[in-house]
Amino acid sequence: MNKFKYYFVLLLAGIAIVSCNKADDDTPVEPLRDYQEQFNTDNANIEEYLSTNYITITQNAGAQEDQDVVIDSITDPTTQPSIMSYLNSATFPKLLSKNVDLDGITYKMYYLVLREGTGTSPVNTDGVLAAYKGDYLTRVAKTDKAPTYLKTTFFEEVKFPQTSVDLYTAIIGWGETFPEFKTGTGTPQPDGTIKYENFGAAVLFIPSGLGYYAGSASIPAYSPLIFSIKFYNFKRLDHDFDGVFDYNEDINGDGYVRDFRNTTIYPNAPVNPDDTDKDGIPDFLDSDDDGDGFTTFFEISKPTGQIGIVGGVNYGLSTYYPWDEIVDNPLTPNTDETEPRGMPRRPTGELTKPNDPNDPVESATNPRKYVEEDYTAKPRLRIHLDNTYPIKKK
Repeated sequence: MNKFKYYFVLLLAGIAIVSCNKADDDTPVEPLRDYQEQFNTDNANIEEYLSTNYITITQNAGAQEDQDVVIDSITDPTTQPSIMSYLNSATFPKLLSKNVDLDGITYKMYYLVLREGTGTSPVNTDGVLAAYKGDYLTRVAKTDKAPTYLKTTFFEEVKFPQTSVDLYTAIIGWGETFPEFKTGTGTPQPDGTIKYENFGAAVLFIPSGLGYYAGSASIPAYSPLIFSIKFYNFKRLDHDFDGVFDYNEDINGDGYVRDFRNTTIYPNAPVNPDDTDKDGIPDFLDSDDDGDGFTTFFEISKPTGQIGIVGGVNYGLSTYYPWDEIVDNPLTPNTDETEPRGMPRRPTGELTKPNDPNDPVESATNPRKYVEEDYTAKPRLRIHLDNTYPIKKK
């Protein structure tokens, strides 16, 4: 009897599972909205929000609440200037906009610069340490009792960030704006915390196409996002693990590296300025940047006899060359971080066998020697970006 009950219950469970799966299969899936039409709606709502709200900014250098913001609806235009009134202002706060080509359309994104920062800017694939508060914007439909209006809903806040966010995997709106800001200074405190000052701070107004578009667990589909951010610090990343940080693979130096291979997102992709060998793979994701058949990591590796202190000469502890030479960090007296040589260019010294009649020119069996200037000349075409030098050994 007990065995019969067991199989009966198992049968019912199986029927239920099949039924649930069929119900799921029959559920219609709403196709994504047209990107241009949705952006037009988002942009109109964002611009209305910027024109009907004002901002209050806390100025308290060194305190946790420094650059906190409160945004409220305008009730007295004479004392409450709209956020839109700061558009292209000569002083801070300054409302700026930038165009972003994605999904076959051109998005316009606004961001209010509260403070630019005084330190260093990241590229759009670095890891950023930032405090932030996020809200999403929705339009409430008109009713018999009230007109339509815009509403913000809180969804997340990080006041004390402990880990960095990789901009390469974050929403597009973050990657498009953080390179416009700089870090400040960080001072360790007796209680173990860090006091940040002079950091970049802003409010980002992100159309849904540069955010979560079809939505996420806590954000409805097609919701523009509003982030207030405080940019404390960042970490350089190397996404292809080739020994060269992404920011050093920003060939044109504009603060952005791009991957245009997804033709759905980039149907009209331009020529990538950060793709040395033009194989479609940007340098920051390419293990052989110059397409010469030798990996970047191999090309920048040091000779085994030039690692550490050899014969009284300090060649540096790393097994591969840094981008540029590095001086010792005085804050770590027990470790010498000196790297006297950066990544070399094609060697320009004399031939290894200068008087060999059987091998009179530069070749794999008679390569040129490196001279010190090959490691330090500025500017120089580093060897992993120079496909004209085939004299290498795997």
